[in-house]
Amino acid sequence: MALRLGPITLPWPGKPTDDPYWDYFLHTPPHDIQNSAVDLVQRAPEGAVNPAQEEIHSPEINARHIKELATFLGANLVGIAALDPAAPDTPEGYPFAVVSVVRAEHDPCQAPGIGGQVPVQNGLYVTFVLSAYIRELGFRATAKLPADKVRLAAAAGLGTVDAQGRLVTPQHGARVYVADVVFTDLPLAPDR
Repeated sequence: MALRLGPITLPWPGKPTDDPYWDYFLHTPPHDIQNSAVDLVQRAPEGAVNPAQEEIHSPEINARHIKELATFLGANLVGIAALDPAAPDTPEGYPFAVVSVVRAEHDPCQAPGIGGQVPVQNGLYVTFVLSAYIRELGFRATAKLPADKVRLAAAAGLGTVDAQGRLVTPQHGARVYVADVVFTDLPLAPDR
């Protein structure tokens, strides 16, 4: 069944459709990459760290504030993982990882079209603003480093990893997208 809004028909989420425009919107990558907000945000340079470091609260209060901000920006789930400095894949000087998860009706890996990339855009917005805010507080933060996002999301207590390597959450199941990880030295209380 579809929802009819004047001349526009939208399929209900999760229902199969034979609408060629909807299929094109979800499954056809943009002809020009500059039509993609994902590319634009990924290429945006990060700002500098504020040299005047703010007086901050306890790690528990900092963690609560960061999670509230990420939720306000559009993350459905947010977790904080403490990083092992001895691990080979841990970025030097970043003891914490803030992991944001957004709900995804369609898997962005399977839907490369503009409509299928909406969770990626939402996740990029959250991580870009969150890392900029932490840098404005006078602490280092970056979302540009490579990371095993799904493993870190599970380490932050957001869900478990299934046999296909996808994050499965209690709230949304496998219909989630793990956004880029924000690595930071802001003192935070990890979730696990």
